[in-house]
Amino acid sequence: MSGKRSAATIGCITVLLAALAATSLAGCASGLPDRAALANEADDAAITAGVREALARDPRVTESDVDVRTYQGIVRLSGYVASTDSVGAAASVARTVKGVRSVRNDLRLK
Repeated sequence: MSGKRSAATIGCITVLLAALAATSLAGCASGLPDRAALANEADDAAITAGVREALARDPRVTESDVDVRTYQGIVRLSGYVASTDSVGAAASVARTVKGVRSVRNDLRLK
């Protein structure tokens, strides 16, 4: 075949090159951070900080050892507080923070 390639050979090479290009692009895309996930993490960190600040300012939540965690706007309060009033107050305060979708209150009495 004096320098000419058959249509079948050209078709196979084209399919192979397309598959390699698609695989390379997919690999590159998977290495990039998901913007929505990064935004959610930043929002959750801001919500956690806001809840901690609000709890520290509220006089009803005294002598507390409260852990605050946030995932997709859902705040989880855990740890120990001095009174039953503090348990309810902590959840109430957390709900006032911008971005909080719901509060899971797992606080316990000391």
